[in-house]
Amino acid sequence: MTTFQAYRVFDDGGRIHGRIVQLSLDDVSAGEVVIRAAYSGVNYKDALAATGSAKILRKFPLIAGIDVAGTVESSADARFHEGDQVLVTGYDLGVAHDGGYAGYVRVPGDWVVPVPAGLTAFDVMAIGTAGFTAGLSVVQLERNGLTPGPAPVIVTGATGGVGSLGVQCLTKLGYQVTALTGKDSEHEYLRSLGARDVLPRSAVQPATRPIEKATWAGAIDPVGGETLAWLTRTMMYGGSIAASGLTGGTDLHMTVIPFILRGVKLLGIDSVMCPMDLRRDVWRRLATDMKPAKLTASAREIGLADLPEAFETLLKGAARGRFVVKL
Repeated sequence: MTTFQAYRVFDDGGRIHGRIVQLSLDDVSAGEVVIRAAYSGVNYKDALAATGSAKILRKFPLIAGIDVAGTVESSADARFHEGDQVLVTGYDLGVAHDGGYAGYVRVPGDWVVPVPAGLTAFDVMAIGTAGFTAGLSVVQLERNGLTPGPAPVIVTGATGGVGSLGVQCLTKLGYQVTALTGKDSEHEYLRSLGARDVLPRSAVQPATRPIEKATWAGAIDPVGGETLAWLTRTMMYGGSIAASGLTGGTDLHMTVIPFILRGVKLLGIDSVMCPMDLRRDVWRRLATDMKPAKLTASAREIGLADLPEAFETLLKGAARGRFVVKL
């Protein structure tokens, strides 16, 4: 029987920790499709889950990793065949179902997405949940009226996974992008990804008025908290904010004034249970008109043994782009 390495998370009397173990397919969650994994990714959610920093995992022990890409090894689902290049992000992967940090992954067929033409297994994990979230944010902003023009679109938390890929996707589509970051040393990096302007985090000021100067045509916000509240006050008339994250906190202190005087729209972005037709369409666009131009520059390849360091980097807010795990 084939054995493989996996990064499994354990709960030892309330102490959540992970380690590399040797497993076989008999040890992993059930599903119709067996994938020989090539790459996975590291997301902020993975860091929270694998370290116990938040109650993400719903069972123990569990193989972590909410992303995976690879080749179909076997399939009891007629939609997929041996040799198909596929990816999985979201659903219960790496949360209640053994995840992507393993040599082999077994999942329900309803979770599986074919790797779109124009992307490799490495590419789709350099994009991963973070980039899919960015792409989904762009699609929802467009559905709510955003089009390229002279007014800027702002991306917060811009050096992170969602942020760095959001900058690239918007730039590829012809938007004027402003990147917001707390890292003064990364301004040139963000400009290299396509940002026209870069703002320091100090630009986010505490509220003194319910609305401020109308500045942004749209926004991608994986930060939340005070940053999201500031965005509501500084949006242009009819502007939309795609909110997908909470690295800046879960509390949101704002007024209804931007919504009723400027028609501001707050769009919740959920990549986990995104419907499959929309999911496939976002991936199609990430392989075509929204394809990030700097995937290599914004991704760093690591191994399973490097995961604890990657988790720590993400939790400290010190990450640049994406960690891609070679399996």
